[in-house]
Amino acid sequence: MPDAVLRLPQRVELTYTLGTERPLGAVHHPLFALIDALHRHGSIQSAAGALGMSYRHVWGELRRWEAQLGRSLVVWNKGQPAALTPFGEKLLWAERRAQARLAPQIEALRMELERALADAFDDRIDVLSICASHDHSLPLLRELALAEQLHLDLQFAGSLEALRALDAGRAQLAGFHVLDGAARGSVSARAYRARLKPGRHKLIGYAQRVQGLMVAPGNPHEVRSLHDMVRRELRWVGRAESTGTQVLLNELLEQAGLASPPRFALLEPSHVAAAQAVASGAADGAFGLQAAAFASGLDFIALARERYFLVTLKSTLEQRAIKRLVALLGSPAWARTLDALPGYQATEPGAVLALTKVLPWWTYRGAR
Repeated sequence: MPDAVLRLPQRVELTYTLGTERPLGAVHHPLFALIDALHRHGSIQSAAGALGMSYRHVWGELRRWEAQLGRSLVVWNKGQPAALTPFGEKLLWAERRAQARLAPQIEALRMELERALADAFDDRIDVLSICASHDHSLPLLRELALAEQLHLDLQFAGSLEALRALDAGRAQLAGFHVLDGAARGSVSARAYRARLKPGRHKLIGYAQRVQGLMVAPGNPHEVRSLHDMVRRELRWVGRAESTGTQVLLNELLEQAGLASPPRFALLEPSHVAAAQAVASGAADGAFGLQAAAFASGLDFIALARERYFLVTLKSTLEQRAIKRLVALLGSPAWARTLDALPGYQATEPGAVLALTKVLPWWTYRGAR
């Protein structure tokens, strides 16, 4: 006979309140305040007095919780002071033990929430939401921005999804990347042209990056080019079709005359994850960033240089937060940060660029 599965009758949901007084505990729940007071004071009357409540309210709440839990919390002997049942005692001590164990983490969470909310009242601090294709340098940019009292709310997504988030109003900036010098009829043009509108979107220069093949140290399978990606004996890591890296790879495969795409043994959500799959032996190779390959101790075969851009709506360029970010991108501190990353180069960082100048995929009629 299989073991019985114990199921809690209640689910725990965490909420928090705003106020000027210090909290009663790390996490406060009214039920445990009731049974703790009853345990300490030995009667409903005394417990009610300690809590500043009426006898009737405390009695009614205890009865309500008993009905909700389906278990007795209180020994209700007529003519005798109420006391906790063995289950009530066990429940109280279980909650106290959990509070003791979790108190440091909960206090850290509370303090982080207080700091974050305090920032909302500080007029010197600006917040920018960015949905961007995965990039090694963006967390470093967030650190630099914090020092300038500019908070970057950063979320990673594929390049195409990032552009959708911008147009849907879920982000103020999107980050995407494209092969440097991509032609009008290229895979990149076909992927991005419909999602970028001259007159509506503006590019902000960010960086150049190098992408290529990441392989195990010593290149044991003698990988040299994209043609090795169709070798059946090799296991390759792929990326989702909505990612800029997969768009770039598709373009390079087309340029190389490889009509059949490689068969991927697994898909990973980021350059770091792809590199780790190769480093762990789960795959023989992956297409990704030079910086990710070097960080994981892999060999790297460079194949393409690409531009990474931030894009925003033309109507938001004059916002103070955008202007502050543009200034930070144009600073020597940001140039030094990029120079320290393998395969990165500062290229027009912080410059506001017109789509039709940098990505000449539109005719004048289409631009209008």
